[in-house]
Amino acid sequence: MVELKNRGVYLVGGNRIIEEHNEMSPAAAKENTMAYQIMRAHDVSDNPSEMRIKFDALTSHDITYVGIIQTARASGLEKFPVPYAMTNCHNSLCAVGGTINEDDHVFGLSAAKKYGGIYVPANQAVIHQFAREMLSGTGKMILGSDSHTRYGALGTMGFGEGGPELVKQLLSNTYDILAPDVVLVYLTGEVKKGVGPQDVALAIVGAVFKSGFVKNCVLEFVGDGIKKLSMDFRIGIDVMTTETTCLSSIWQTDEKVEAYYENHGRKTDYTAIAPGEIAFYDKMISIDLSRVEPMIALPFHPSNTYTIHEFTENASDIFAKIEKDASEQFGKNVHLNLKSKLSKNGILVDQGVIAGCSGGMFDNICEAADILRGCDIGNGYFSMSVYPSSVPVNLALIKNGVQAALIESGALFKSCFCGPCFGAGDVPSNSAFSIRHTTRNFPNREGSKPSEGQISAVALMDARSIAATARNKGILTAATDVEYETCERHYIFDCGAYKKRVYFGYGNPVPQEELRLGPNITDWPLQDELSENILLKLASVIHDEVTTTDELIPSGETSSYRSNPLRLAQFALSRRDSGYVKRATEIQQLENLRRKGEIPEEIISVLKRVSDAAAMASSQTQFGSVVFARKPGDGSAREQAASCQKVLGTYANICYEFATKRYRSNCINWGILPFTIEKTTAFEYSVGDYIYVPSIRSAVKEGKEEIAAKVITENAIYDITLYIKDLTEEERKIILDGCLINYYREEAKA
Repeated sequence: MVELKNRGVYLVGGNRIIEEHNEMSPAAAKENTMAYQIMRAHDVSDNPSEMRIKFDALTSHDITYVGIIQTARASGLEKFPVPYAMTNCHNSLCAVGGTINEDDHVFGLSAAKKYGGIYVPANQAVIHQFAREMLSGTGKMILGSDSHTRYGALGTMGFGEGGPELVKQLLSNTYDILAPDVVLVYLTGEVKKGVGPQDVALAIVGAVFKSGFVKNCVLEFVGDGIKKLSMDFRIGIDVMTTETTCLSSIWQTDEKVEAYYENHGRKTDYTAIAPGEIAFYDKMISIDLSRVEPMIALPFHPSNTYTIHEFTENASDIFAKIEKDASEQFGKNVHLNLKSKLSKNGILVDQGVIAGCSGGMFDNICEAADILRGCDIGNGYFSMSVYPSSVPVNLALIKNGVQAALIESGALFKSCFCGPCFGAGDVPSNSAFSIRHTTRNFPNREGSKPSEGQISAVALMDARSIAATARNKGILTAATDVEYETCERHYIFDCGAYKKRVYFGYGNPVPQEELRLGPNITDWPLQDELSENILLKLASVIHDEVTTTDELIPSGETSSYRSNPLRLAQFALSRRDSGYVKRATEIQQLENLRRKGEIPEEIISVLKRVSDAAAMASSQTQFGSVVFARKPGDGSAREQAASCQKVLGTYANICYEFATKRYRSNCINWGILPFTIEKTTAFEYSVGDYIYVPSIRSAVKEGKEEIAAKVITENAIYDITLYIKDLTEEERKIILDGCLINYYREEAKA
């Protein structure tokens, strides 16, 4: 089904794969990949190994754009230099926090008018669907403040990053990366009936995530198998590449892509793209589409994959393992009872959801209706909800009768909203088993709160198998196990609703427009520059294999406070380490005294244990908290995963590796030192222990990557080596200045 080749290969003539080529070196042939053709066209660097990218367009939604604009405004923003679309698809329910969600929306429209942006009102479109419909173009590059910014199937390279990276683009600066590896994804065969894009995507994620096979690489999709896939099918695979931890993706284009652009009234945005005659790839993934089976990703990660048949045959053992994992991760306060879902008729499911940028596509919803035709979901515990990805998609489903058919079957149609993807829509009951065609199934991603004893189990599946399960009244069923006929339907894109409701202001800023600031919209607190030395106190130690951004800053109801840094920070790590905020705050209070010249005894006594010289330099030694996690930052691009720590006085993360580039970038942009340690180093230190890093400012300034430090425990002092690798010159300056806002402020002074 999925085969991995961990060595370089050449693609010759678009269809012949060889491992050596006498006429062209790997470096030269890599320039012929689609990825490098596009990136080089956007690269303003004179160093081939260090790219400095300028994007064609930007996208954000209503839990990220306020902070981005506030940061850019504080850094000298005058107008948006490229099209910047601000959608309202996360806090669009306006159901939590009083007036503050709608205050953010009003702010967004005022910013679009003032700076010349694109404003998409609430419930009009999911961020990525709007970008596909209105911003994409073959050969273009789009940067979005959402991790699922993936438009490769349309010939557009999408990158999902934290807000500060968009700030750089808004200020006409660059996105700086080392020239990435490119992985060939070669598709052959044809999918069988009942298999959907989520099945293919989960097969890929399951094969590559745990080993980090494609981490920070670009996936390049080619092969004869592409031609037989519809555009929605390709898009559904592509958007889930985020869950592999790859950097971006790009697909070979054909007449179906051209027809997509023509249908969307943008035929001139299409040009054919393909690898050059001889292209080199660092690795290869081969996928025989004919062998892909209906898949399921069980809690608590999209990589925890099985075929549905494999799972149903071994459900008791698999459920027992998940229950055990939940108990170990969340403690005795959480009781996940999945074995209660085992019945003589099969596995009981409580809820089905088809939603968002991956599930809420025209083809998925139409085929779900075909599977449910003449059937109903019953009046038992099972429920089913459908969230279309945009108003144009929804309008087409109304016109062709699909929405009516699904409602008649008992399914509910809801607004164009990302809620189920991050815990703000269709939150399951405690210990419920929910199957979803969405993007993630991390703990509490669906809205439960393990720290309060609440837990549910979310599994990812394709819309087709969700519909098959609904047809069987909530008994888990693969779509390949039911008989159904599909109706041929052609999607006609109607832009009328956008023309009537979306504010298209790019190129026409109105400088005199006043920003409308609600009471929850506040500026970022001031940050100090990095001192010469730093004393860190461990405020949280997490030994999970992976720590997600949802654990660093929860999604769901906390989204309402994304415009208020101080208030949002109170939720930091709340669903993973409920004592972190209190500990970090107490450390920060001592640092505040030190800044005033009232150096606390705790700081003096710890530094004296290191040396008298260290104690004498206490006025040049910042005191802050530090978080250790084995592999932090998997998942969302949200910058608040880092900024909330910095607001609370956390000056460093220590880990074996960062799960994603985007989380590491968020740390750097907020002045958090991104320390790593060797994977062979046993980090056996505890909350309350200290780490002293002398001359850290000089080390960062000089570009040193290996840094000697000391761990001070209650009874001993240990040497430890910390690493800060591959910082660009700009990143070093951002860390030295204390954060990106300070960096731009200093640039303005110069």
